[in-house]
Amino acid sequence: MSKKTILVIAGLLLLGLALASCAGPAGPEGPAGPAGPAGPPGPAGPTGAEYVGAAACAECHQETYDVFMKSGHPYKLNPVVDGQPPTYPFTEVTEVPEGYTWDDISYVIGGYNWKARFMDKEGYIITGLPGTRGDGNTDYVSQYNFANPIVGNEAGWVAYHSGDEKPYSCGPCHTTGYDPDTPTEGMPGIVGSWAEPGITCERCHGPGSLHVDNPRGVALTIDRDAELCGECHLRGGFEEVNASGGFIKHHEQYEELFQSKHITLDCVVCHDPHAGVIQLRKAQMEDPSVKTTQTQCENCHFKEAQNQKSEKMAAGVACIECHMPRIVKSAVGNADKFTGDIRTHLMAIDPNQIGQFSEDGSTALSQIGLDFSCRHCHINDTAFAIDDAELIDMATDYHTAP
Repeated sequence: MSKKTILVIAGLLLLGLALASCAGPAGPEGPAGPAGPAGPPGPAGPTGAEYVGAAACAECHQETYDVFMKSGHPYKLNPVVDGQPPTYPFTEVTEVPEGYTWDDISYVIGGYNWKARFMDKEGYIITGLPGTRGDGNTDYVSQYNFANPIVGNEAGWVAYHSGDEKPYSCGPCHTTGYDPDTPTEGMPGIVGSWAEPGITCERCHGPGSLHVDNPRGVALTIDRDAELCGECHLRGGFEEVNASGGFIKHHEQYEELFQSKHITLDCVVCHDPHAGVIQLRKAQMEDPSVKTTQTQCENCHFKEAQNQKSEKMAAGVACIECHMPRIVKSAVGNADKFTGDIRTHLMAIDPNQIGQFSEDGSTALSQIGLDFSCRHCHINDTAFAIDDAELIDMATDYHTAP
């Protein structure tokens, strides 16, 4: 750069400074000009997911859906549509309580395997003839029990809170997307409301609308923790196992597991969450190679499987016959044969314990006693009966290596 050019630039800078120092104060702000054109829209903010229903899940997960729809979970609560009874994979509910028709029924509670109860058009569980709700008549029967050859009962009707006014408050464990604070319109007997009746995909995986809109970008919850199952498979606190009438009450599996070292396992270690034990038993009848659980007892307890006092029992008696006997009652039980209609998840046997319950019968002991582990086969007053001393002798060190 030449000397002359430098002098010109310097002069211009000095002139600018001089003019700035001579400028007066700023004037008032002028009127606002017209608004410019709108800019492009920004990205959408996050929104809460909504429930879409199991049928939407089936659009991509048809095989899993088909398996799941044969399990018991979707049939905890079943709507009656146009006066037609619900359909089930393995059973039929063709009758309704006395005095009612299918047009009077809003929902069937259960009906998949053990029993069925019914709700009227106002959402109350039926416990009496139409128009007699809460009248205290204890003679009315409203629960339908399916035949159970293991227990020894035929199909038929039995009493359930006869004469009581019985609202339906089972939504938290019988429905998907349960909302305790929003009532079901037109059905005052129902406590809360839900997105879908029955336990379907979104009860465990969460509401799926965002995943449906963006399957690769939004993953659904996959929770394998036993505590998720324990939200429904328990009754009250998990510190004790509730009992009544000589049996453990149903849906107590989480409390039962909590009593033993098996609490360290997740339920899905043994159970396929999409395939129920009942449907697998049905499949096993056609194909004996089908297993009702994903993990077998001997996978962990191989030493116990190898060492048994009785060769006859080792050859022909499954582990669960002694270690998961039917101590639980859902619909029916036979106390004389120490046989309920659901297997327990207590599993550990105390060879010095005969009975199963606390003195008042309200709770089960943490280990299985010999009455239930042995006497559902060695039935009292039969040729197979064995007294307490013989049972204790056989059970003591039963799996100890010689």
